[in-house]
Amino acid sequence: MNLPSSLLPYINLTHIEGKFPGLAPQTLFSALNSLEANKVVTNASSGKTKTWVPTNPRGAERLPSRIITSQSDFYFHRSWGEPSEDLTHKPKYLVTFTVGYNQKDNIDAAVKKFSENFTIMLFHYDGVTTEWDKFEWSKRAIHVSVQRQTKWLASSSISWYAKRFLHPDIVAPYEYIFMWDEDLGVENFDAEEYIKLVRRHGLEISQPGLDAKSATFSWAMTRKRENTEVHRYLIRMLSVDSNEKSGWCTDPHLPPCASFVEIMATVFSRDAWLCVWHMIQNDLVHGWGLDFALRKCVDPAHEKIGVVDAQWIVHKGVRTLGNPVHGQPEDGKASWKGVRERCKKEWAMFQSRMAAAEKAYRDTIGLSPSKLMPHWWI
Repeated sequence: MNLPSSLLPYINLTHIEGKFPGLAPQTLFSALNSLEANKVVTNASSGKTKTWVPTNPRGAERLPSRIITSQSDFYFHRSWGEPSEDLTHKPKYLVTFTVGYNQKDNIDAAVKKFSENFTIMLFHYDGVTTEWDKFEWSKRAIHVSVQRQTKWLASSSISWYAKRFLHPDIVAPYEYIFMWDEDLGVENFDAEEYIKLVRRHGLEISQPGLDAKSATFSWAMTRKRENTEVHRYLIRMLSVDSNEKSGWCTDPHLPPCASFVEIMATVFSRDAWLCVWHMIQNDLVHGWGLDFALRKCVDPAHEKIGVVDAQWIVHKGVRTLGNPVHGQPEDGKASWKGVRERCKKEWAMFQSRMAAAEKAYRDTIGLSPSKLMPHWWI
């Protein structure tokens, strides 16, 4: 019987036969075959073996595969007893809020809409943390405090926090990840019912519909509709009745008329977040433009991205953009102007990077632009 030639550089047969002279040939061959995935390098002079598994995560090639733990979680563990008995309950979902202490009462009301099936995580942009312990739920929440980092959207952006603290390997245990602003009214919202709806309708990226009482509407697509559970499109895409900005809706399947939710009360499935996290740029902290690119992470996007009307919220429009926590006056300009300019600049940079990346991909596979699906950019 001939051994695979690929094994010979890694296995010192003489050493093995010398150690185990009574070993049956078939047993030896079976052992060698099992080592193809976990190659063991033997130093003939010292007799010591070295493990090298190229399929392991980068940097862990020297470890045997079965010891690799590539994922983690936010579950609390005891410092005593049996590790296997630490967790009597594992939350299935994660909700994060990017918060300042001024919005404590609103966050308290919002958190109470999420059951024990949720891990609660607060990103503090104002450095205030221990004061939150006045709320009983805060003692079981996870608090991350970094001053002068921002939330989503015009009032903010969670990109900085999400990129650094919500790596897919950390949030892998959670089936759905809610990433919410601090200024949302939740009187008509129930998180468990919301999840039932996104499952039923196969939504991978979603948000609750925005009630007419909301202080601001950026896009008609996100407004709550009556007498329906979810919607994925603007009904009258090009009509005046759609109330969308003139010239912004050019295709029924593309943002902002479909395949679109705002980065404000976004909900991602685990698989969708795996893609979106990699798309977030490490140096672009505000996340502007990201909502128009979310569609790249699910297929077909116009079916898997949608707004849940049966569970709706109110956007109160509390402005933190330009607050001294987030910015500072520069060259005689108000702090909010400097932050706003940064937001717009980041949007343009993100567009440029995406366009360059897509071109590089087309060039690599020899695909002409004319054969690509049209894409929407502002």
